[in-house]
Amino acid sequence: MTNKIKTTAPVSSVGADGEQPNNKNYNEIIANETAKNNLQATNCPEKSGQGGGLQTVSMTELYDTVYPPRTPVVDGFLYGGTYLFVGAPKVGKSFFMGQLAYHVAMGLPLWNYPVRKGTVLYLALEDDYARLQRRLSVMFGVECADNLFFATQAKTLNEGLDGELEGFIKEHKDARLIIIDTLQKVREVGGGRYSYSSDYEIVTKLKSFSDKYGVCLLVVHHTRKLESEDSFDMISGTNGLLGAADGAFIMHKKKRTDNTAVMDIVGRDQPVA
Repeated sequence: MTNKIKTTAPVSSVGADGEQPNNKNYNEIIANETAKNNLQATNCPEKSGQGGGLQTVSMTELYDTVYPPRTPVVDGFLYGGTYLFVGAPKVGKSFFMGQLAYHVAMGLPLWNYPVRKGTVLYLALEDDYARLQRRLSVMFGVECADNLFFATQAKTLNEGLDGELEGFIKEHKDARLIIIDTLQKVREVGGGRYSYSSDYEIVTKLKSFSDKYGVCLLVVHHTRKLESEDSFDMISGTNGLLGAADGAFIMHKKKRTDNTAVMDIVGRDQPVA
């Protein structure tokens, strides 16, 4: 079941210590950090699909198997898996990505949401290091996070992005969050037209990686210009992007200069409001 919630967020460009009121209570989720959450389990080897047969699991086996819950990155807000973070240009997406990355690396609560500390990789593919330095110094001063890493160049998925990310994870065993800013930068070179199948395929590749290594991949993307009553219909591209992802965040403002943004959230693992 996919759940939708709506929340408001202070603009992170003016600092990272803003508080967000929250009336929900969330129980701490305890999970096996090394478990692979999406692997099928069965107690009957003869049903494992060896020899080319269809792999099945009975309802009894399904009920008797203990599956660990997805490990939160930010309790009640962001979990392991692949998520889209979508907004119009210059609405504050990169500022919020910097805030989120810093809080996860430092283990600092995000507003009033508990954060699970871990190494973070931020692929800031539309920035350069000088711009990153200026932005982060305005937000956080001189207090650095040694386990927050940045890259301004990366391969596309077809060129071997998954290999680059795999190398990083092997070097940093406690990697918890990887931010890709933006999706367009890791698409295949020369891909100008996209179909449902191609959109679904690219997010499926990312999701396979996040599920394999138990990390969160947060992929920044843009909204389309056309308005819609359902904010998730404003994601640029086809419904294949959202269909393959574990969830999405839509950030929008009434005016670009507003100090507060509204964030619509939909996801398979989001708590029911």
